[in-house]
Amino acid sequence: MGASSSTQQNVTSEQKQLENLAASTGALPTLQSAFSNLANPQTNAIPIQSLQQCFSLNCKNLIWEAVPMKADSFPVLLDHVGPAIVDLFFVPEKGGLSWVEFVRGYVKCCGRMPSSILFNTLLRVFVATVSRAGLSSKLEFESDESDCKITGSLLPVDVLMIFWMCWTLSWDARSLSISEGNADVCLPDVSDLVLSAVVSCSEVGRDLNLWDCNILDLEDQLPAGKFLSWALTTVPTLTDCFTQFVTARLQNCVASKDVSGPSTSSPGEISSTTAHDTYLLSRGRAWAISLTFRSSLSEEIMKIYCPSENGGPEEKLLYRSSLHGRGLNRLWSNVEGYHGPLLILVSANSGDGHEGDTSVRKWIIGALTQQGFENKDDFYGSSGTLYAISPVFHAFSASGKEKNFVYSHLHPTGVYERHPKPVGIAFGGTIGNERILIDEDFATITVRHHAADKTYLPGSLIPHQGYLAVEAPISEVEVWGLGGKTARKTQTSYKKREELFTEQRRKVDLKTFSNWEDSPEKMMMDMVTNPNSVKREDR
Repeated sequence: MGASSSTQQNVTSEQKQLENLAASTGALPTLQSAFSNLANPQTNAIPIQSLQQCFSLNCKNLIWEAVPMKADSFPVLLDHVGPAIVDLFFVPEKGGLSWVEFVRGYVKCCGRMPSSILFNTLLRVFVATVSRAGLSSKLEFESDESDCKITGSLLPVDVLMIFWMCWTLSWDARSLSISEGNADVCLPDVSDLVLSAVVSCSEVGRDLNLWDCNILDLEDQLPAGKFLSWALTTVPTLTDCFTQFVTARLQNCVASKDVSGPSTSSPGEISSTTAHDTYLLSRGRAWAISLTFRSSLSEEIMKIYCPSENGGPEEKLLYRSSLHGRGLNRLWSNVEGYHGPLLILVSANSGDGHEGDTSVRKWIIGALTQQGFENKDDFYGSSGTLYAISPVFHAFSASGKEKNFVYSHLHPTGVYERHPKPVGIAFGGTIGNERILIDEDFATITVRHHAADKTYLPGSLIPHQGYLAVEAPISEVEVWGLGGKTARKTQTSYKKREELFTEQRRKVDLKTFSNWEDSPEKMMMDMVTNPNSVKREDR
């Protein structure tokens, strides 16, 4: 078997090389155990049907974050993901899949390779799945090599299916670690991400009314090359969904010899009556933000909605203006003492907002900081990212030219300032010319052109932003803590200490004085009644 064959004397150089490549990913012990569990003891090879069942998705029920239209083909697509993976990467021999071919297949789909090849691999899986499901695709590969050129194009609905497929693979990998699988899958609303691809890759997309379009009805052709360039810069960790799924499935084979059966999803089991998340940070938006970087923060964001043993979104929500009240002081009372990364989301309206005014456009932007808020009269911070979140998603990381990441300033208490600094929260730019400025009362947000800011990369935070500053009324503000349990415990301890100090200041313990004559209350009363009276000094 795999564990024993790799230690035999007549190990070929090819086998050694493949095992070294698998070991570089840390998966070699898992592969050896999985091969031992799946292989037929008589042939020392894995039956191809067993491997297909190992990778078959078991979606008990599909729940939609947004009501789908013309998306009935997606459940059919899921039924063919597992077999498509096996067909692409695991080439069986006469008696089944040998150890060498098993390791080779894993290295092909999950080995260490450049991001561009990983995306190539992901698109191969999508095209193979579409083909097995009897659907059509306009993507073409020049050869069977992993680094070959991709030609053709995608439709917006194809992009939607790719995102949903990746989300389902990621959801499955996470649910396996806490349950037996077969979990309900809630498909997120990723229309903001799809529109980002359309706007970036299609000439027609730039003229779209982004607030009033159905992505499933769009017929824009997105060239494969442009789509890959967009994906590499906007969602660079999307391919992790696929590699995590393959690894998790093999680990599941190690944990149990009972291989999961085929997928049970079907169009009849789809629920189209889901409730939208009431938070600005919906499931789809949280996932989009997590795909923009590789760090522990990505995992912290995904814990909000993905299957886990943690609590729900309330565990990480520090402040919400509609819940805790508007204004910088209200926010400060909820975030003070939190020393960890913060995600701030702001929704606002462009337009007059009068009755019958159809020109009102709602949008959401955000900022990710690497530390908690501090009451300072100047910019601070070590890193950060700005986000255009809705109706179209874009990320603007640090440019490296300046370090004006975040500004948060409260009114100083009991201090006269001849030239007071602005009170509010800001990101990028300079004082008085901030790229994003939230006023003290959380009533208005001002968004300026990226030319005013050298801290973050250039780009429009609002569709059709233009060069003039945009001042809009704020609808909602949310702040999410991404510092994990440690930051939350530290903040809880900080608040308890502050409450204790406040309570102690309010109390006057007369027992600390020897008698009434020595108490400060007696001295104050004597001064008020006769402040000029002569007091004999005790000698």
